[in-house]
Amino acid sequence: MTPPLLNGRYKVIKVLASGGFGETFLAKDIQMPSKRKCVIKQLKPVEHNPQIYELVKERFQREAALLEELSDGINQIPHLYAYFNHDGQFYLVQEYIQGDTLGKKLRKEGRLNETFVKEILINILPVLEYIHAKRIVHRDIKPDNILIRSTDNQPVLIDFGAVKETMHTVMVASENSTRSIVIGTPGFMPSEQTAGRPVYSSDLYSLGLTAIYLLTGKMPQELPTNSSTGEIIWKEFAPNISPDFAAILDKAIQSHPRERFLTAKEMLLALQPPKVAIPVTVPKISLPLKKSTEPPTVISLPSPESQAQPSTVLVNQGMKDWQKATIIGGVIGVFIVSGMVFINNQTPDILVRKTLAEKKDNPAKNTANLLNSPKSSITKEAAITVINRWQDAKRQLFAPPFNRSLGTELTTGEAYRKNIGSGSSLEWLSNNNSYYRYGVQSIDSVEKFVASKDRATIEIIFTEDRKFYRNGKIVTGKNTSFDTRLVRYSLKLENGKLKISDYETIDIISNR
Repeated sequence: MTPPLLNGRYKVIKVLASGGFGETFLAKDIQMPSKRKCVIKQLKPVEHNPQIYELVKERFQREAALLEELSDGINQIPHLYAYFNHDGQFYLVQEYIQGDTLGKKLRKEGRLNETFVKEILINILPVLEYIHAKRIVHRDIKPDNILIRSTDNQPVLIDFGAVKETMHTVMVASENSTRSIVIGTPGFMPSEQTAGRPVYSSDLYSLGLTAIYLLTGKMPQELPTNSSTGEIIWKEFAPNISPDFAAILDKAIQSHPRERFLTAKEMLLALQPPKVAIPVTVPKISLPLKKSTEPPTVISLPSPESQAQPSTVLVNQGMKDWQKATIIGGVIGVFIVSGMVFINNQTPDILVRKTLAEKKDNPAKNTANLLNSPKSSITKEAAITVINRWQDAKRQLFAPPFNRSLGTELTTGEAYRKNIGSGSSLEWLSNNNSYYRYGVQSIDSVEKFVASKDRATIEIIFTEDRKFYRNGKIVTGKNTSFDTRLVRYSLKLENGKLKISDYETIDIISNR
């Protein structure tokens, strides 16, 4: 029987779950002024062998320390508040997160649509990338271990398999050694994990099958397999799935690890491919030599500054030859100059937008500046990497635990002052019980890059879904938005590290 008060401070409210690994309780911490709710996991060693109790105790402490480190670095893993052992049993005290697991959500609502499932994958893959970078394999990804947080609809990863494995350490008497029982859920774990050799892509396999379960409503064991290849047959149970999304899931659940996505980042890029720019082509202009009474011919001229809104030139077939030659010469000149600008800037990934054309500087002038600038060791690729890291870091910077060290690593100058230093956004958020949550964050295109000595400027179009919360409630207004904008970043090499020194929004292209 569970005592009403654990460790002298945690009052049990109710049992949330019970199983072979132990029990999970909802409790409140009576020693905290807020009497905050928490989740307590009671973990029972599979064997009560005194020979291995100390070993299990040592491993449990190590795994608890690891959980604390993980939860402090990202807000999509429950925070670890405490751990203790009592009467031969071990306890973890974790953050209580209100919401439904994906399994419960499916049971309540039925099969989920592709848009929702894809968004879940996009938001949980960065969490897997984070834990894999710490050399940790979760080992028990399934619908009931991904919880959708009520406050912001973000997926949260729970119940790491490493602690469960520690609790199921057993002694092999004949070899005088220890081994651990395989951890995972049948159907959701791949063959190499069943054999006790999980790799990073094992988690991606489990995540792929979790997505298929949400789309089909069928557990993996219920799905037929191809008798020749062993591949799981599932698409007929999700008739509205798009071919591209189906192909991504098929790759994730390949039986051999080398045929899957090797990393979470690779799978995320497959779900969010970079936009491809349409190359600028020069149309052939054919003009009749004879006069005609037909109406003027309209020739569309795609411009490198405005592919979506091509300009037009009217060439009257009744013009004299010298007039036509003048117009044609002007047209060809435009394309020659535009082509030179395009090549010299070396940005084939530009997405051309008319809404930005009026706000850009003279392209010929930019090209000249770039060609005449002193040689710089800063590359466009390095600049993009820093911007990507900044976008990822904002999830931890502007929400608990307000990871200031990340901001210090990535910013300097005005960017540091506005975001990290005294009187900054981070300080205001922390002091006013406020924070941001981020959904989609994607770089759509690079519009301009100029580098000189130890400084660089890069203009980027990116899309971001940002929500502002205060006192746990979302606040609508300019701080909450889902938009695409053009931003100019100033970068600086500082002690050998490239940092953001300032940035400004040049234009908001669209709101969603």
